[in-house]
Amino acid sequence: MVGLDLRMIEHLKPRVWGVSALMLAVADALASRFSVCAVQGELSGFARAASGHCYFSLKDSDGGETLIRCAMFRRAAALLDFSPKDGQCVLVRGRVSVYQPRGELQFVVESMQHASAEGALMERFLRLKAQLEAEGLFAPDRKRPLPAYPQRIGVITSLGAAALHDVLTALARRAPHVAVLVYPCLVQGPQAPETIVQALSLACDRCEVDTLVLCRGGGSLEDLWAFNDERVVRAVAACRLPLVCGVGHETDVTLSDFASDLRAPTPTAAAELAAPSSEHCLLQLQQHARYLHRRVQMRLTAQMQRVDHLALRWSRPAEWVRQTGQRLQALGFRLMSSSAQLQDRQRMLLQRSASRLQAAQVRTLHNEHRRLQVLGSRLQSLDPERVLRRGYAWVADEAGRPLTSVKNLQAGQGVNAVLSDGQLGLRIESVQADDAVGN
Repeated sequence: MVGLDLRMIEHLKPRVWGVSALMLAVADALASRFSVCAVQGELSGFARAASGHCYFSLKDSDGGETLIRCAMFRRAAALLDFSPKDGQCVLVRGRVSVYQPRGELQFVVESMQHASAEGALMERFLRLKAQLEAEGLFAPDRKRPLPAYPQRIGVITSLGAAALHDVLTALARRAPHVAVLVYPCLVQGPQAPETIVQALSLACDRCEVDTLVLCRGGGSLEDLWAFNDERVVRAVAACRLPLVCGVGHETDVTLSDFASDLRAPTPTAAAELAAPSSEHCLLQLQQHARYLHRRVQMRLTAQMQRVDHLALRWSRPAEWVRQTGQRLQALGFRLMSSSAQLQDRQRMLLQRSASRLQAAQVRTLHNEHRRLQVLGSRLQSLDPERVLRRGYAWVADEAGRPLTSVKNLQAGQGVNAVLSDGQLGLRIESVQADDAVGN
């Protein structure tokens, strides 16, 4: 029996609770601690009420005395695929709750199945499916389209399987032009997964077919378990060739179906999906032939009209020569007219260019004349003779070097002075430096 974690209701101690409130609090604590869970046990006291609800108890199948009351409401009971009876060992899924009117612990059942080997296999099936689906092995974007017109099809199955006969018969009936290569393997038993993986690897390495068909006949979940093996499913997903999986009957589903590029309900359907029928191919060829025939007829008609037109033109060569001469004469007139117009335009352009050049020359000469006048005025202002006429003299030593300082001059030394109207020979009587200037 499930025990109640006292830590979950420690917050209830400081206050006084009513019975209903306490039951609600316990139910909430159970719901938060136990979500959907599975319980396996033996049915006891199974009864179906007029309302459709089912009530029973579950006890340990080893003969123990511990039991838990269960309720299965009408909606869930309607999904049962067998008639439950006392003493049956079942696996139920549901949630723990509290039946408030009597304050009893009960298990609300949402699904029930036989607790057999098949149920355990289904559990493994669902867990592995969830794992591989989370890894993206079943993603739709990984699916590849099958070749529209395969030349060779590879079949992976047992040589003694009825599925091989079904596939060969369907292909021989529908597409006898398609070659078939068989990659034998085991399809049932503990060695089957390894041989299926080897056959897939061999087909991918040889790469001698356009499409692969993985198939076998129907059977129980245990019989088909080789196609649910993780190694096989991963090999199917990693196969480099487009692969159709046709395992079992229409109601049988394997993990290899999800990993393949296309799932077929039966081996015969897999063969039909892998290759189009010869009748369909012939129908398409006939449609293409009719289309090509129409196109050729249209092209021939157009060419015949062109030949007729040319024949009409050449049936009267003199008329053709006369028309050609008229066209040439018209083209000559147009050429002469175009030449005269071109000459007129060029003449006008030359006249405009000459006028612009003459005006530019006049402007340039005027600007240069003004520039020369300005430079002449500046040159005259810098003429030394004009300075001498204002009363200044240009003094130089006997060698003709200009004297700009009293330094290096001595009394009795001869110097020359140039005036505006002549020269003077002078001799220095004394030398006196200007202190202010020296400083």
